[in-house]
Amino acid sequence: MNKGFLIIAFVVILIGAVIGGIFGRLPGKSSANTALSTESISSKYGEALELIDENYVEKIKHEDILDSSVQRMLWTLDPHSSFFTRDEFRKLYEDQSSQFFGIGVSILRYRDGVYIQSVIPNTPADKEGLKFGDKFVDVEGKDATKWSSSQVSKNVRGERGTPVNIKVKRAGVEEPIKFRIVRGGVPLPSIRNYFMLNDTIGYVGLSGGFQETTAKELDEAIANLEEKGMKSLLLDLRGNPGGLLPQAIEVTSRFIPRGHTVVSVKGRFKFSQKRELRATGNTTHNFPLVVMINGGSASASEIVAGAVQDYGRGLVVGSESFGKGLVQRIFPLPYGTGLTLTTARYYTPFGRSLQRDYSKGSIYDYYSNSNGEDEENNEIKEEKPKPKGTAIKTAGGRVFYGGRGIEPDLKAPSLAYTPLRARINEATFFFARDLVAGNINGFENYKIDKQTYDRTLAPEDLEITDSLYGAFIAFTVKNEKNGLTKANIDSQSKYAKARLREQLASAKHSSEAGGQVFIENDPQVLKAIDALPEAKKLAESIMAKK
Repeated sequence: MNKGFLIIAFVVILIGAVIGGIFGRLPGKSSANTALSTESISSKYGEALELIDENYVEKIKHEDILDSSVQRMLWTLDPHSSFFTRDEFRKLYEDQSSQFFGIGVSILRYRDGVYIQSVIPNTPADKEGLKFGDKFVDVEGKDATKWSSSQVSKNVRGERGTPVNIKVKRAGVEEPIKFRIVRGGVPLPSIRNYFMLNDTIGYVGLSGGFQETTAKELDEAIANLEEKGMKSLLLDLRGNPGGLLPQAIEVTSRFIPRGHTVVSVKGRFKFSQKRELRATGNTTHNFPLVVMINGGSASASEIVAGAVQDYGRGLVVGSESFGKGLVQRIFPLPYGTGLTLTTARYYTPFGRSLQRDYSKGSIYDYYSNSNGEDEENNEIKEEKPKPKGTAIKTAGGRVFYGGRGIEPDLKAPSLAYTPLRARINEATFFFARDLVAGNINGFENYKIDKQTYDRTLAPEDLEITDSLYGAFIAFTVKNEKNGLTKANIDSQSKYAKARLREQLASAKHSSEAGGQVFIENDPQVLKAIDALPEAKKLAESIMAKK
């Protein structure tokens, strides 16, 4: 990329992103001041770049200069207006399309490398025979043993039909195994898990963002669960960062009657008049509903939770959401880059602003804010001072304030993660890795040659017997790298057994089956189940008004 293009690109982006050219010129507005301002900015930026180019101690990378300049410029506006490099912009579209191109594994970094947690069915990795517990040691001739999970992911992804050469270390196999895998489509669903918690309560884990297929996935999950006897639903939006606004409208429309406002949008130019976006479709479910949120629930997730709460359609349980109520529009830029620019703000049906204050502190402070939960002790913080502004009363009679995301009807702490539990997590993985490879004496019958890809786990499946638990302790204590003793494992025996069962379920069946183990013991899920009688009253009240 040459320097001339760098200056031109910067000015083009600046004109579009800051001065307002992307919206089109407003009637009756003079462009004289704008042109003067743009010319001045172009001149100053060009002079600074020229000076750096001629005098800096090392040769500069013009593309890096551009990227950082534009990103810093956008962050002076708000924390969510962002610049995307070519790779980042491609990934943005992959995330929205519910599919990317790669090999098809879920991975996690442990103390000495990145390991496969589960293989996705009917993907290149499945067809070539990769397994739970395989450790990445080489990708395309590059040592991968010290890479992060994101580095491995970036290097194994690529264009459809292109090959990637990898080496993995498999438990019980002396030498690394070589694979040449041709990349293909890998599903990236919004709903990562759904199953029956008991005979009448269904669970849907909508954690993968709001993508092009989200509403369709939800319809399929609900239909499947109703066939199994579902009478009430837990819709889990924890950790869901948001995504496509139309899909948030569609999801909400499954629970809010057609024509009701789901969210209102107000901006500066194109959206200067508040627009109300309303529920669509003809099928509205009437079963009791609990929506679960936490500090990782943002944007589209907050739109759904806010509408359910405003209308009293169900209860919201968990901890306070992130508080992202800014509308971003995507703008492609030259050379495959792009940016997202804030064009409006979101408000709940009854008028609450979803956006948390970002005027104080750094970008790091803004994104690391736990928004209502003490992350160290996993306890809900004391009530924060109410923001200034008009109180909003919901249809259920509760009073909430804008400017702080979505505050749950019922607060519940999440599962506590301590350093000891973190060590137990790793220990259960390494034990399960050897166990399913047939390397634990006396437990060779646990050897697994291939995953079944079952998504759910029956209560009696994969029981952690006393003898298996004892073998786990002996295996773990023997290896000093685990940093564990029998005493401190026994102090967390219930947790350790659940983690061990989760790892075995992932190895034998799927990551979805493994995740079910912990969902069933999650304190926020248990609180949500306790809230269902109250959610039933709300559902019956709405039905009575029809």
